[in-house]
Amino acid sequence: MTLRPLGDRVVLKFVEAEETSKGGIILAAAAKEKPQIAEVVAVGPGGVVDGKEIVMELKVGDRVILSKYSGTEVKIGSDEYTVARQNDILAIVE
Repeated sequence: MTLRPLGDRVVLKFVEAEETSKGGIILAAAAKEKPQIAEVVAVGPGGVVDGKEIVMELKVGDRVILSKYSGTEVKIGSDEYTVARQNDILAIVE
């Protein structure tokens, strides 16, 4: 099963968070924050959304920073994805 986003939505897979702190302390799973850097897995076609022309600026493989509490989490098999609108993406990591 695959996800194909509609409109101005993108499918993201979060990059794993660091296992250790800067000081070398190993972090427990509960102490880790939700990562904000994700990889784009799929991109919607864009088009007219809510009366505005949306041009998709992202492409598959881009690493991006997502707003902390945005998107919808989806689990397919053992993989977890987040589906978010393009305007919830704050920046592309280069």
